[in-house]
Amino acid sequence: MDIAILIDPLETIKPAKDSTFAIIKEAQARGHSVYIFHQQDLILEGWQVCASTYPIHLTGLEPNWFELREGKVSPLSKFQFVLVRKDPPFDAEYLYSTYLLELAVEQGAVVLNNPRSLRDFNEKLSIAKFHQFAPPTLVSRNEVAIRKFLSIHHDIILKPLDGMGGKGIFRLTTNDPNISSIIEMLSNFGKSTVMAQKYLPEICMGDKRVFIFAGKPVPYALARIPKEGETRGNLAAGGTGIAQPLSERDREIADTLGPVLNAQGLFLVGIDIIGDYLTEINVTSPTCMQEITKQTNFNVAGMLMDALEDLSKLGTSMSN
Repeated sequence: MDIAILIDPLETIKPAKDSTFAIIKEAQARGHSVYIFHQQDLILEGWQVCASTYPIHLTGLEPNWFELREGKVSPLSKFQFVLVRKDPPFDAEYLYSTYLLELAVEQGAVVLNNPRSLRDFNEKLSIAKFHQFAPPTLVSRNEVAIRKFLSIHHDIILKPLDGMGGKGIFRLTTNDPNISSIIEMLSNFGKSTVMAQKYLPEICMGDKRVFIFAGKPVPYALARIPKEGETRGNLAAGGTGIAQPLSERDREIADTLGPVLNAQGLFLVGIDIIGDYLTEINVTSPTCMQEITKQTNFNVAGMLMDALEDLSKLGTSMSN
């Protein structure tokens, strides 16, 4: 297969931890050809969506872990699959990329995850589609509404709707002396919508990342446990990842979400579960594949590639 991957700048990737690196490595080990491109490489010319794509070869060496061969402008429809692995923030440029990728789908490209679904499934807000699994939640930019939510639950988490890696997340209690400042900062004085959720003390047991590929869950989760004195379990915020089998509740949530997300063209998803509650649905570039594989010997990227190969055999477009 020829696979093109929309990727973050290569110099930002850490081969020992990065999930996209694991995907490329697994694909090349199976004899597939992998090409990479960046947002600035996308182009609409002659009404056809193309990109400057570069064949990538992994060297197995550090620090020069990759070699890029000469690139050329190619229609995205020439590839068996186009994988979107661009990190948030979901800003205007990300939005424009989804518009171009959606045009590419109309021209025959198989884009995973589906560009329209990338727009429709905000990674925080989309839990509302499965609210039976979610903790008490408020979405607002109104300080009065946020204060009322705080007064009801006494201990809450506030977070922006466009963040990642634990950035901009605050724990707020009724006796916090900085209530006004935190709400003002996150909501930009009422100009930016934020999410508030009831604080879940089960975070001490980890914020579990559960992968779902083509509607089916990976049998292991990575519980990201906050470091001492922290509320956030994100690895980027210093959390420690411990792989563990899915609990009965984890599987119930994943089995319910999987077919729905898959039907929307969300082929590669990472959901977050704290205790018994669904807290986020990550659809842009979920991570933690390598941590699970190293601790369990279960090849997460291999399961993903199996799903891609099965899809290729079926000749089915996940993006239609």
